[in-house]
Amino acid sequence: MKKLIFLVIVLLVSNKIFSQSFTLKSVLSYPFPSQLVAAPSGSKIAWTSNEQGKRNIYVANAPDYKAIKITDYNEDDGQELTSLSISTDGKWIVFVRGGDHGGRDGGPVNAASSPIAPKVQVLTIPFDGGKINAIAEGDNPIISPNSDQIIFAKAGQILIAYVDGSSLAKNLFYAKGINGQYKWSPDGKKIAFVSNRQDHSFIGIYTDKNIPVQWIGASFSKDNSPIWSPDGTEIAFVRTPGTGGATDSILAKKHQPWAIWTAKISTGIGKQIWKAPETLRGSYPSIDGNVNLNWANNRIVYTSYQDGWPHLYSIKSDGSNQLLLSPGDFAVENVKLSSDKKWLVFCANTGKEPDDIDRRHIYKVSVDQANMQVLSEGKGIEAYPIITGNMAQVICLSSTAQRPLLPAILTAKKSLKLIGEALIPKDFPTDQLVIPTHVTFKAADGNTVYGQLFTPKNPRKNHPAIVYVHGGPQRQMFLGWNPMDYYSIDYALNQYLVSLGFSVLSVNYRLGLGYGYEFHKPNNAGAQGAFEYQDIKAAGEWLATQPNINKDKIGVYGGSYGGYLVALALGKDSKLFAAGVDIHGVNNRFSSNAIEGNEPAPDAELASKVAAESSPMNYLNTWKSPTLIIHADDDRNVAFSQSVDLAKRFEDKKFEFESLVIPDDTHHWMKFSNGLKVSEATAEFLNRKLKGK
Repeated sequence: MKKLIFLVIVLLVSNKIFSQSFTLKSVLSYPFPSQLVAAPSGSKIAWTSNEQGKRNIYVANAPDYKAIKITDYNEDDGQELTSLSISTDGKWIVFVRGGDHGGRDGGPVNAASSPIAPKVQVLTIPFDGGKINAIAEGDNPIISPNSDQIIFAKAGQILIAYVDGSSLAKNLFYAKGINGQYKWSPDGKKIAFVSNRQDHSFIGIYTDKNIPVQWIGASFSKDNSPIWSPDGTEIAFVRTPGTGGATDSILAKKHQPWAIWTAKISTGIGKQIWKAPETLRGSYPSIDGNVNLNWANNRIVYTSYQDGWPHLYSIKSDGSNQLLLSPGDFAVENVKLSSDKKWLVFCANTGKEPDDIDRRHIYKVSVDQANMQVLSEGKGIEAYPIITGNMAQVICLSSTAQRPLLPAILTAKKSLKLIGEALIPKDFPTDQLVIPTHVTFKAADGNTVYGQLFTPKNPRKNHPAIVYVHGGPQRQMFLGWNPMDYYSIDYALNQYLVSLGFSVLSVNYRLGLGYGYEFHKPNNAGAQGAFEYQDIKAAGEWLATQPNINKDKIGVYGGSYGGYLVALALGKDSKLFAAGVDIHGVNNRFSSNAIEGNEPAPDAELASKVAAESSPMNYLNTWKSPTLIIHADDDRNVAFSQSVDLAKRFEDKKFEFESLVIPDDTHHWMKFSNGLKVSEATAEFLNRKLKGK
């Protein structure tokens, strides 16, 4: 009898330790904040929050910064909120509803399969809440310094309207090409913009309907990123070469030239004040999608990769006295300039903790001195900082390993005061989440690979494991909730898989950010040799050597570029990876469109051969592991045809596979229910194939 009671107790305790302790929906139920902005003056802030697909705008103000919801969108309809801004007088919020701004085509999205065609609309609402004004269909609105008008883009032209919606929007002017990157002059009387004309682009200045558009330093180059001097008499911009010239080698790495120019508005004559070093590291930087060009009083600030890390530099407006503002082995991102134009804030993967290379913290630096100051530290993640218009507060988005993202005020003691903490659902499983650990291991060529290991709190002996592969590929996963919505979903899924008894290794492979230029820009990567795949294989092999892990039960999953590497893993190394989920991956890297120019590239034939060898399609004969293919058919990042083609090839070979197709949604699961469905299917497949459940 005692033995029976003891056995029952053991079984009950065992079940409590090893059973799933929370649902996938509960760990995905967090409110995801984004678009954090501050008013140009005063202390007002605003952000958007995605609460299980219901996207709304929240505002807060000093001194208590209480989160107040001012919109009332109550459907999981896939309509995102972007381009959030606050007028200088603090009275208005301008935003865009609709589209997929993370995709190549930001046009309307109908993820809910509505019979009524969706729109991408510019909208305004009073900061204190009230009637939403539908200004017009369009995108990327910018409020005038005088707070009364907004300009925005539609079909490549620039329109103007009153912020209160009191009159119909109208075309501001006409210019050939696709016109964008528009900026009001400081006095609100002129507008600088970029006119993209395919193989070249111009900087234009619009004054009024009676004065012709002024073209600044027109050339055969591509000019972009215009910024005004504080007094409005000059602009600075970035110049890169126009498209054309002799067809270069496809496989050889090439320097991508760029330079900073300035021009006086009175003459329209431009001059080059700085030119990037003619080295691979000196190429046009690809972090944050721009060079963070800012005119800060008498200095111009920009980002360059020239010393092997993406850092902030400043020069005088005549191009002299270059200063490196952020020295060190770390990456600078999310740069913001203060309203007095004397200092900047940014986030970087450095700090006191030995594993801060896999975090982000907030720093401050003057525009004319390399005097970096730490504003946040510890074991959390802080990103996307903003500075209030009165410069009294720096506010960011903050998370930890167990707490999802929330806006937070940075205090003088480098601690955080959270905003909107009550928005996190009461059943969110905070205490049940594990804290991942920073790990490193070696790839076959001896290179160090980085990752975060999620381990069950009470791991079973000989338990299965999973390699998670992020997309991008220019991304970095962290030791906490990711500040990008796509990867926050995957972080939640990793935590859920751990609750099912898996160890999960999230891999930061080569081509990703955060570890320097050579890691970010390796030779022979992607369609030029898939060199980075060895990092994924090394992750699986490293897991196979760890205590308590069953080397025959290692799975792999990932999306987008991660899906591509998952497909390579399943095709090349089915003996190592027992099952996998390929989520909207690129399965065929070869495309005749990759060869540009009037004549074939000198290595076109070799490049085609290498691209084919770099494609998962090349390994169908050795692809043996069970596979789940997932794709949404309105994907604007990876063509749906990539998965259609792979599925047809599997069918032709009589290779059994499973699939999940999401009609009408995009690469980014605009509907919460679709993101949940994809995560549930991934977890169920891996659990069934690796554990037989």
